[in-house]
Amino acid sequence: MTVRAVVWDVDDTIFDYTTADRAGMRAHLAAEGLLDGYASVEQALARWREVTDRQWARFAAGESDWEGQRRDRVREFLGEPLSDADADAWFQRYLVHYESGWALFPDVLPALDALATSHRHAVLSNSSVHNQERKLRVLGVRDRFEALLCAAELGVSKPAAAAFHAACAALGLPPHRVAYVGDHPEIDGRGAAEAGLLSVWIDRDGTHTAAAGPPTGPHRIVSLAELPAVLGADTRFGAPSTFR
Repeated sequence: MTVRAVVWDVDDTIFDYTTADRAGMRAHLAAEGLLDGYASVEQALARWREVTDRQWARFAAGESDWEGQRRDRVREFLGEPLSDADADAWFQRYLVHYESGWALFPDVLPALDALATSHRHAVLSNSSVHNQERKLRVLGVRDRFEALLCAAELGVSKPAAAAFHAACAALGLPPHRVAYVGDHPEIDGRGAAEAGLLSVWIDRDGTHTAAAGPPTGPHRIVSLAELPAVLGADTRFGAPSTFR
């Protein structure tokens, strides 16, 4: 059955979140005079990522709202019971450094160009529409996507099937006519596959491979340059993908 549309994750799929976050936090901690409390810069950055992942999981589980998870990241990282205003101010100072490093991965525009006339495009992210709308506009690609859906407004997060089905509904297509491209093997890869979409897991640097092993169902690629071939293999010839 022909796949008519591609739904995309944003962070670490089309936008290089990890690089921007690491560079931004490194600059922020230096400006705040907080690096002396760690044995190394790497230790500080690892601590920030650990806290971010933990608070993001709470947000995805509905245990915190969008602003709350940001404030709790700051409080846990600093180990201080900051007021909402103080936590917001600290996070906003970090954002100045983080946003200065925003960039698309170099394979994004060629892939979008290659699929521009053959497939419709949308975004499904475990973030907020306000956050991702602005990001995509700054990066110059918002007009490439006809729909933008995010967990904060949907009230449901990936890997729940309802999140993927909401994206399909926004496009007016059944799941088997939609492909999903994301970087996380479970949240994106397995979640999309179990929701009935053609799941494409982009594993650029093998970050998750050693820890999680390849998930069942998704097609694994290491560059978006492979995406048109995956879609072509499944939609034009009906043959199994060589990227599984």
